[in-house]
Amino acid sequence: MMDRGDGVERAFRGEEEPWEILIIGGGATGVGAAVDAASRGYRTLLVDQSDFGKGTSSRSTKLIHGGVRYLQQGNIPLVMEALKERGILLKNAPHLVHDLAFVVPNYDWWEAPFYGIGMKVYDMLAGQYGFNRSRRLSSQDVRSRIPTVEEKGLRGGVLYYDGQFDDARLLLNLVQTAARQGATMLNYCPCVGLSLDEGGFVNGAVIRDLESGRERTVRARCVINATGAFTDDVVRMSDPEAPRMIAPSQGVHVVLDRSFLPGDTAIMVPRTSDGRVLFAIPWHHHTVLGTTDTPIEAATLEPRALNHEIDFILDTAAEYLHKAPTRSDVLSVFAGIRPLVRADEESSTASLSRDHTIQINAAGLLSIFGGKWTTYRKMAEDCIDHAITLGQLEERPCITRTLNIHGYHRQTTAFGDLAYYGSDAPALRNLMRAEPELAESLHEDVPIQAGQVVWAVRNEMARTVDDVLSRRTRILQLNARAAMELAPRVARLMAGELGRDETWERSQVEEFQALAAGYLPD
Repeated sequence: MMDRGDGVERAFRGEEEPWEILIIGGGATGVGAAVDAASRGYRTLLVDQSDFGKGTSSRSTKLIHGGVRYLQQGNIPLVMEALKERGILLKNAPHLVHDLAFVVPNYDWWEAPFYGIGMKVYDMLAGQYGFNRSRRLSSQDVRSRIPTVEEKGLRGGVLYYDGQFDDARLLLNLVQTAARQGATMLNYCPCVGLSLDEGGFVNGAVIRDLESGRERTVRARCVINATGAFTDDVVRMSDPEAPRMIAPSQGVHVVLDRSFLPGDTAIMVPRTSDGRVLFAIPWHHHTVLGTTDTPIEAATLEPRALNHEIDFILDTAAEYLHKAPTRSDVLSVFAGIRPLVRADEESSTASLSRDHTIQINAAGLLSIFGGKWTTYRKMAEDCIDHAITLGQLEERPCITRTLNIHGYHRQTTAFGDLAYYGSDAPALRNLMRAEPELAESLHEDVPIQAGQVVWAVRNEMARTVDDVLSRRTRILQLNARAAMELAPRVARLMAGELGRDETWERSQVEEFQALAAGYLPD
């Protein structure tokens, strides 16, 4: 169990000060760094401006993969590193990461040999960390695996395998892993400033608990800026004139019902009109289509899909699906922002590197940015290796290559819709047996029980309706209308657990329904 109140008190009373490592940012990069630092035995504090994974880390394409597009670009080292990390993650979190079959449908004579060779190279690079081997398919094989595929002109296809996961749930399990290793993890506790010593070097941060309004300066031997798309904002707290390092790019996903992709095989479109890869993926009994790559001026916690992005995804999918999806079929649309490393002004965001970058500025602030979900563990290892040197800490080896992530369980099929809770599923079931009213299903269209809401508050640091419906469960991303209908019941359950009044309930419902409306196309 994670208790936010205990964590706030540790941080605000200064019980661990000076912290050896202070991490700003609760996405995949920051939380991964917290797992690495705490498992090496360093006194670690992580703070986030909102909920864990509120931004980019809960809005991915739900794939743990080497990156076929990076192979096309010739970035072999990134592909090899990602494929290796894919294999490590499959071993460390088998309750959330699994292999998924992909088909590249072929409609031109040259596609089968061209993409077939590419996938063989992909297999070769994966080596011992590979899944099943790729192979060519006949048109009949493609139709058998994807009954809804567009048949006109279909010549066959290429089958290959990659990894799939639930991003927000994995992030939450990493938060729990870091806490189990001794880290203090705080959501809704933004960094509002950096503190400098007499020599002008960063020696801590000013943090604010949004629930109580309290502020405090916490000291640390090393401060890590892992805020992703907001990296430049934190850097400028120590150097107001610092040049921008992030080129934010928006990626949009459209969610449809399962009928558009009824099997357990995904579709990969290797090259769209804008030079990207497009996926159609089965996920939580729904179909996810994505993604786009749209440069934006500034990052926000709740980016909104643009109409042309939605149209692009639907139009591209229509070329490969027998039944063309329309806006009326869309159950939810979600957008995330990639914190890409800025290059020259002429570069498109689609061509910018997905490698990660570590920068230490003149004030001694360590920033890590770029990268991708698949390589979060290696990014964290590199980051903490640098932090040890910067903070003059005792050197200790990284152990995360073989560290099981919270929820680790190899046999989750018996848990049904609770499978993604992993080893926590039996305890959640016991809670619902002990309090039968918590076994009640809250909505006929999406799988969510009252006990999951209570569990999220008691054990997963959920503080708002958005936390529960967006990230502890994935209802908002799967079906925005259902999420809006669920909001009042979820607020009532949470109010009982958190000791909130009816005013809080009403406010939560109003805020969430306004937010959820943005997940539906205009």
